[in-house]
Amino acid sequence: MARIKPLAELIETCIGPAFAAQGFASTDILAAWPDIVGERLARFCQPSKLEWPRRARREEQGRPDPGTLVVRVEGVFALELQHLAPVVIQRINAHYGWACIGKLVLKQGRVHQAVRKRVVPPLDPVRRGEVALAVSSIDDDALRDALDRLGVAIVASAPPRSG
Repeated sequence: MARIKPLAELIETCIGPAFAAQGFASTDILAAWPDIVGERLARFCQPSKLEWPRRARREEQGRPDPGTLVVRVEGVFALELQHLAPVVIQRINAHYGWACIGKLVLKQGRVHQAVRKRVVPPLDPVRRGEVALAVSSIDDDALRDALDRLGVAIVASAPPRSG
């Protein structure tokens, strides 16, 4: 009987060569990226390429020189990532257990993320009525509709009232 293989093994064999062409030994840096840099920063940056030096200067120690990680980052977060670069390098190296990264190079561009739909809890009809009553005295239809949508969004995101 054939052994059942985990999906991770199959994916690694399929896309492993593409990652190797970009300098990654495996796909795990992309999977672990939110754990390494944190959820907030991971939404706005992602590793795109790992460049290794051509000549190993530390061959006598048995370890290659650290590589350069090219990170694609959304424009507004490039400055923040630049300031956090030493921390990110330290976290990557701690994740892998050796000093594999010595430098980050930031490339500004769009970061493609899987869109997660936010689950909106059902709105209490009493609170919905309060919003409708508050905007009912506005004569301009477009303004009333816009304020109604704003009010509903605020009430839906507010914590439930006690009592």
